[in-house]
Amino acid sequence: MERTARAEQAGGTRERILNAAERLFAERGVYAVSNRRVSEAAQQGNNAAVGYHFGTKADLVRAIARKHSRQIEETRERRLARIQDPSDIGEWVACLVRPTTEHLAALGSPTWFARFCAQAMTDPALQDIMAEESLACPPTLRTLEGLNRCLPDLPADVHVERAAMSTNLILHTCAERERALAANTATPRANWHDAATGLIDAVVGLWTAPVTPRR
Repeated sequence: MERTARAEQAGGTRERILNAAERLFAERGVYAVSNRRVSEAAQQGNNAAVGYHFGTKADLVRAIARKHSRQIEETRERRLARIQDPSDIGEWVACLVRPTTEHLAALGSPTWFARFCAQAMTDPALQDIMAEESLACPPTLRTLEGLNRCLPDLPADVHVERAAMSTNLILHTCAERERALAANTATPRANWHDAATGLIDAVVGLWTAPVTPRR
């Protein structure tokens, strides 16, 4: 019984640290926030609590990403099962976009996850961690494989360029909408579903845009 109580207490502490770190990283940037500040925000008297429960700051970033990935990937798995036309780029892009926007909508407002991701992706080392976490998820891998199969025949460098563009478009559009909702300011779309529709249209347009010959 005592061991169970200690485990539950530790689990609660970890959750409070994760929530505090996600919010602070989203609002101020990952490296602008010390482990001490995270511990204080999580109401931990021990300033070493973050290191004790998670290790390095990179480990903490990975833990935040994983906290959200399970639900997002479960949604993506269900959406993959409902694909009707595997040659339709829009269906594959929807599998990339909607699981995240649906997750953000389900969390209510304010949320911090989209802004946290945008902050983490600006640092090369953390960017690698975020990419590793994403590519470790089979539904995401299957979605990317399906998308690549139906894309137009693009030069290799253009393909790499547009992949980066589409990632940034999805990431920062979600982060900007999340920021606006938290500040209670106007947004171009009324809800996350409509925001996802606009994103899907834009990403499909990006991938199918003509390629200007080089001179």
